[in-house]
Amino acid sequence: MSQERLKKQLAFTLELDKLKKIERQSYLSDSSRHENDSEHSWHLALMAMLFGEYANEPVDILRVMKMVIIHDTVEIDAGDTYAYDTTGNATKREREEKAADRIFNILPEDQAKEMRALWEEFEAGETPEAKFANALDRVQPLMLNDITDGRAWREHGISAEQVLTRNKHVKDSSEELWNHVQSLVEKNVELGNLKK
Repeated sequence: MSQERLKKQLAFTLELDKLKKIERQSYLSDSSRHENDSEHSWHLALMAMLFGEYANEPVDILRVMKMVIIHDTVEIDAGDTYAYDTTGNATKREREEKAADRIFNILPEDQAKEMRALWEEFEAGETPEAKFANALDRVQPLMLNDITDGRAWREHGISAEQVLTRNKHVKDSSEELWNHVQSLVEKNVELGNLKK
């Protein structure tokens, strides 16, 4: 292994430290502050380890974990776009592709291609692994909203219909998780945390 290769890998590793500064809209479970992208990605990797048994079809959990660990890497440049922000979502793909071009290419070429391919696979959401990774990415903020009495939902005036529409693809990957999504939405409507 060359020193140049290690230098690029170290540079990428340090670049990804910036994810710790990218705030999301979800609050930590104690509601003390917003979570950041690195915390979110770690949480999803843990969920992949634990919830793999609930996938509708067999999935390569290591591949799912790789996807969820790097899926928000592009937000270092593109920023976090709130799930229900229609204006921000209109330019999201363009901003994220530009970020992917820069950030993944910090790595040696073979690893840059691997990371970019994982990110593209996640974004496309077509393979069993990508579907499951995306399901986890939908369920995690929903869990945090539930435990914080819908704090982020209430701050943004989010409705049950918006949450169900955003999360409808969870069913394609995991019936079990979809049932959980529906029960959390119903509960939070009853509690007034989500608009009807």
